Amino acid sequence: MRTTSQEDLWKIWYREPAPIEAPTTNAWKDSPGWVRALPIGNGRLGAMIYGGTEEERIQLNEKSLWSGQPQDADNPDAPRYLPEIRRLLFEGKYAQAQQLAAEKFVCRGAGSGHGNGANVPFGCYQMLGDLRLTFDGHREVQDYRRELNLQTGIARVVYRVGNVRYTREHFASLEDQVLVIRLVSSQKGALSFDATLSRPERGMVNAAGRTELLLSGELMGGLRYTAKLRAISEGGKVTTEGQVLRVREADAVTLLLAAATSYEGKEPLSLTNKMMRDAARKDYRLLKDAHLDAHQRLFYRVGLSLGGEEASRLPTDERLERVKRGEPDPHLVALYFQFGRYLLIASSQPGTLPANLQGIWADGIQTPWNCDYHTDINVQMNYWIAEVGALPECAEPLIEFIDRLREPGRKTARVHYGLSGWVVHTVTNVWGFTSPGERPEWGQFPAAAGWLCQHLWERYAFSLDKKVLKRVYPIMKEAAEFYLQFLVPEPKHGWLVTAPSISPENAFRTVDGQTVSVCYAPTMDMQILRELFTNCIEASRILGVDEGFRQRLEEARARLAPMQIGIHGQLQEWIEDFDEADPGHRHMSHLYGLHPGNQITPRGTPDLARAARVSLERRLAHGGGHTGWSRAWLVNFWARLEDGERAYENLMALLKQSTLPNLFDTHPPFQIDGNLGGAAGIAEMLLQSHAGEIHLLPALPRAWQEGYVQGLRARGNVRVDIFWKGGKLTRAVLRMAVDGSYRIRIPAGQRVELVTHNGRPVPFETTGDGTVTLQARSNHTYNLIVR
Repeated sequence: MRTTSQEDLWKIWYREPAPIEAPTTNAWKDSPGWVRALPIGNGRLGAMIYGGTEEERIQLNEKSLWSGQPQDADNPDAPRYLPEIRRLLFEGKYAQAQQLAAEKFVCRGAGSGHGNGANVPFGCYQMLGDLRLTFDGHREVQDYRRELNLQTGIARVVYRVGNVRYTREHFASLEDQVLVIRLVSSQKGALSFDATLSRPERGMVNAAGRTELLLSGELMGGLRYTAKLRAISEGGKVTTEGQVLRVREADAVTLLLAAATSYEGKEPLSLTNKMMRDAARKDYRLLKDAHLDAHQRLFYRVGLSLGGEEASRLPTDERLERVKRGEPDPHLVALYFQFGRYLLIASSQPGTLPANLQGIWADGIQTPWNCDYHTDINVQMNYWIAEVGALPECAEPLIEFIDRLREPGRKTARVHYGLSGWVVHTVTNVWGFTSPGERPEWGQFPAAAGWLCQHLWERYAFSLDKKVLKRVYPIMKEAAEFYLQFLVPEPKHGWLVTAPSISPENAFRTVDGQTVSVCYAPTMDMQILRELFTNCIEASRILGVDEGFRQRLEEARARLAPMQIGIHGQLQEWIEDFDEADPGHRHMSHLYGLHPGNQITPRGTPDLARAARVSLERRLAHGGGHTGWSRAWLVNFWARLEDGERAYENLMALLKQSTLPNLFDTHPPFQIDGNLGGAAGIAEMLLQSHAGEIHLLPALPRAWQEGYVQGLRARGNVRVDIFWKGGKLTRAVLRMAVDGSYRIRIPAGQRVELVTHNGRPVPFETTGDGTVTLQARSNHTYNLIVR
């Protein structure tokens, strides 16, 4: 029996290759092989490693490879119909308002193509192509193992043919911006194979000299791309014959793949050639060392142990099947957490686009929902783990992307609403689409810009860096300017409300029995705007600017429609106490104030917290959480309610029902938000800092009796290590980056016995509400001993 080693703890591994399938153009259904392949990436280039022996498929991606083009989708006639839509809404004529919005208040043109935008201007994210390797005589193999080492970012394939051992290592270099594949045989001259590049459409392959192949093409809309493969052989011979690169009788081979597109006016061939030249100057050891340095600098910031490490001796798919049968595997949870951090490192690096619906990994031409940026939860969920998971650099692509949306968003605000500021709705893409979607039932969500702005504030809240705040505040302010003008008083109470809008993708039943989505003042909108206004007010105070604007925000915030509790004791999703058309709907948008917001907390707003709990229980009773990302959100909700058992129950459901063999999350099909949101949920169970205090082990389940987490980040720029045993907190280590007074909450029934710095006791105050207050100094480390 294989024994567990420290090296094996953070490996996803299998005893057989992923099945190799034929190329596809439509990827709406996950293929059996693709959901078993292993992902590598450097934020820009991605690859799925199948690990075949006789034939290998390495499916390739480049994050800017989008069809489509910028378009003028804003509707100049829309402002004329805005007053009438609002009148109908305020008179309770929701169905007529929705019909008018569908006719007069949607985008011009085809919009997103209803999620099938490959051949309309919206476009879609597409695969770069396939790298296929064929090895004669490798059908029957022994001692096979395929693995992804999360600690190194290297995917490895090892097997034996007769007495010859073959090893392949694959990584996407963060440092050198190329894919690197190292093939080695244990016997000199025993390595021979053919390599090809291909693409299902719009691609042409040519030999580029004796050792290189070039794949190039142009997508619908005009984006051009190139990918170049080079073989560097140790011993043996490399040749090209037509569209095939042949390696014969080598000892070892390093394959390099570079790729680029014409996105943002770049010249793809010259960029590809430069990256190839620069990488080819280094030997494999230098390439690997540079990659390891860059990857491990990020990955090693956080460590997690939940026990059960001995299970790592089993293949990952077998462990997942055991969990589905109800067997405990706490280390698989820890592996899932670190896999989420790994996926963000691999799919979101500074200078690249944000992680999309599938991060960076997508097969085929027409990808699900265009693999776009859904701004009604999905792209936001992708980044919930970034700050708490000690990967703030990985959030940089989202920050830059939000800033770039301002220019097209200003035009949408001006043309579609007749207002200033900027706005974006439910979906966007790399071309700056900010108009409402083609159907108002899902596409009329103007609060999306406000939600995105939460990530700008969180970037500051976790760092307390005024340079960050100076950078992001103008973006937040301009979004708030749009909402100040968009808000109107509703006739019954005089509350300021958004109209028209939706509670994302959900629908309600009107008093006359009609099913409608378009409404005014959905609870989520009010929560988002209250949060945005609050954050802008605080930012202006910290920066000492915009006193007059701050006053306008304070006045408007005081008049926003409040959260309300409905007849069932639930938090209302709409301004009226409507019943949901689908009580088990996957979106739980009205609970935004619980998570990711901070307006609902068990101690600060106990009545609203109880109402949120009722809403969750009603959703689950009717089958809610049936998609992967929705289940991940439930983990976060229950953690915020400090219910560790319910959080754990939904985490197990995420693994059992919505996790594919390679640990990818499934909607279905694959969406990366569930992976990243699930990782964030695990962090929320162990550490929270949204309520003005650092809360240690707020939702620890009974299943995790002993463990530790090191390196999580709390708001206020605090690094936190937590240790527990017998289900009880024993010790915590806090590293403060700035001077200040810090309130720390420990689990109920426990007390802080001692606080030290450099071995010396430090004074602290114990309060009656179960917290301690510590006056901390910057760059100091404090040890808390807890009984």
